[in-house]
Amino acid sequence: MSVYSMTGYASGQLPAASATGEAAAWSNPHLALGVELRSVNSRFLDLAFRLPDELRAHEPALRQLLTERLARGKVELRATVQATQPQELREVPAPTLQRLAVLQDQVRSWLPEASPLGVADVLRLAGGQGSAAEAGLGETVLQLTGQVLDDFIAAREREGARLVLLMRERVTQLRALAAQAEPLVPKLVEAQKQRFLERWAEALGSTDGQASGQAAQERALAEATAFAIRIDVAEELGRLAAHLDEIERVLKRGGEVGKRLDFLIQELHREANTLGSKSAVLEMSRIAVDMKVLIEQLREQVQNLE
Repeated sequence: MSVYSMTGYASGQLPAASATGEAAAWSNPHLALGVELRSVNSRFLDLAFRLPDELRAHEPALRQLLTERLARGKVELRATVQATQPQELREVPAPTLQRLAVLQDQVRSWLPEASPLGVADVLRLAGGQGSAAEAGLGETVLQLTGQVLDDFIAAREREGARLVLLMRERVTQLRALAAQAEPLVPKLVEAQKQRFLERWAEALGSTDGQASGQAAQERALAEATAFAIRIDVAEELGRLAAHLDEIERVLKRGGEVGKRLDFLIQELHREANTLGSKSAVLEMSRIAVDMKVLIEQLREQVQNLE
């Protein structure tokens, strides 16, 4: 299954002269329809619509179309309806004008503040451009949006594939750093051993050799415990490797991986921080810093995945 980015863009236009495919059902020769989809990352699916008055009634259907196929992202749908050429004016029959005048008088008798009919209103009503034309426009915008949505999802899939490649490179680099850290554990042991011996000598020297056997044993146990805790980085390296394995498994599985990967990145940060705090040699500190840089780069990439 593919991995999808939350960043994407696609657009489509439908002039009547070049109408093809499913959206060719729209037969209005005087209008051009355009649909544009763009998105950026977001924790949830956040939809915004920029629609002309002719299409506002179709927002619920457009919203359903998007929610069925998108899971996350701040998505904006923008649609436009523009005149491509002036409509041919036809003479309005006198009976039609008389009927419109009667209807206008009836309306204004009940609603005196109602605006009188303009020339454009008369031509629209007399030309039969009513709900039937709007229904045809609504059906067409849904069909065109479906086609644009296909391109939009394909663009997000391509961007997701690119992000997956970058993330796998970072995972490989993190594994290489972990491999560099493992041989340093003996150096850590030796460094802590020397510090332990120095503290032990100081403890004996402070008592002028008069320390009881019980006190010496307790001091030795305390120092040995601190020593064991201080040098134990094998556990951190093991958990880090397990998290990297899980990241690769999630990327291979695909689908909606963003939230799962975000949690794993947090765990990687924790292990790298602990590794740095337990470092007793300069090389280990450098490795911990390099790991944090790579993990931060992973986090930035994960923020864009659906």
